Amino acid sequence: MEYKIIKPYKDLNPFIHFYWELKGNEAELQRERVFPDGCAGILINLGDTCLTDNGSVSMEFGKTYIVGAMNSFKDSFININTHLLGVCLKPATFANFYNYADQNELTNDTVEFEKHNSFDIDKIVDNPFRYFDHFYSERVKSQHIQLQPVINDIHLTNGQISISELSKKNFTTVRQLERNFKKYIGLTPKEYSNIIRFQNALRVIKNSKQDRSLLDIAFECGYYDHSHLSNEIRRNTGLWPSHL
Repeated sequence: MEYKIIKPYKDLNPFIHFYWELKGNEAELQRERVFPDGCAGILINLGDTCLTDNGSVSMEFGKTYIVGAMNSFKDSFININTHLLGVCLKPATFANFYNYADQNELTNDTVEFEKHNSFDIDKIVDNPFRYFDHFYSERVKSQHIQLQPVINDIHLTNGQISISELSKKNFTTVRQLERNFKKYIGLTPKEYSNIIRFQNALRVIKNSKQDRSLLDIAFECGYYDHSHLSNEIRRNTGLWPSHL
């Protein structure tokens, strides 16, 4: 597979992580596994019909899809004629561009967009990333990002802040925080925090020396013990730590 990432125009940085392009280059069917990161995404299929959501959803040529935030891994199946283009939105920014259902209605799902929200296939082909910059620059409805201070607190602690402390720090209730997270992100604040903690653990494992124990890493990343960390990695990736 060929996979590349492009950063958006600077004025879109608060809302968009990156644009991406994936092309298949092997005759044999390949499995592409995506781990949860708390983000929603939009993509268009410019190639053959592509199976995603562990084989349950067929993405057709020329159609645009929204991918809701995930709380577990997801597989897509890539062949030599696969060609996907997409946008990875930052958490809680979907509402800055679209009037649509609450995000909790899209959790773990891939759903075809209506035509008025879809990318224009005739315009996207020549220079897709410039097209994305123009498309989203024209659609920004507000510079204010819902939940941004709360999201910042979660990231600053690598997901190791309690939800009660989070609500107190941001002058709200746990119940209101949960409602807002489901509406704007599609996950509960606890689920989102767990994903950020898991993502941090992946980074630590990747950057650690081989002789460092999993127990050490577990304690650093806020897990009870190495079994707790192993089980969380298994749940989020379908893999044991030794297979990462």
